[in-house]
Amino acid sequence: MDSRIILEKKQLDITLDRLCFELIERLGDFDDTALIGMQPRGIFLSRRIKEKLNNILGKQPFLYGELDIAFYRDDFRRGKDIIIPSELKIDFTVQDKKIVLIDDVLYTGRSIRSALEALTDFGRPAKVELLVLVDRKYSRDLPIQPDYVGISVDTRANDQVKVEWKEKHKKDAVHIVTTA
Repeated sequence: MDSRIILEKKQLDITLDRLCFELIERLGDFDDTALIGMQPRGIFLSRRIKEKLNNILGKQPFLYGELDIAFYRDDFRRGKDIIIPSELKIDFTVQDKKIVLIDDVLYTGRSIRSALEALTDFGRPAKVELLVLVDRKYSRDLPIQPDYVGISVDTRANDQVKVEWKEKHKKDAVHIVTTA
């Protein structure tokens, strides 16, 4: 198994700052906007984005939530493993709101499709945008593209993108891992 770092801590911090300023540039005052992190791994990114935006703007001018998509996945009940859902943290309606879905890695697009389906249980958004830290280009099964991208990478079928967060893994880094 071969691994190479594509973002280390300093590069990751710069990338997150850039993503925050892109959000500010496009969304302005964040009026009727909600940021929603996708469980399980997108929440680490969404919490960082939320914290950085609060520091930049001096306040939190947006709604924030965390969405579990476990029971909306198209592979639900196909494996032998028991699915254990994550905690759902959305205490607002998404009706007529601008939603920014946040996930760590965009690969086939299937998780995003599941999130869009789950989101409709909370109302009908006015608009949904997608922010991802890593876009694995050329690997989509569905026609889904991100609006905000930290880094785009070309990967092979036997590659995996691993995102490490200090909150869980004790360090910040993004790796491409190639398996034989």
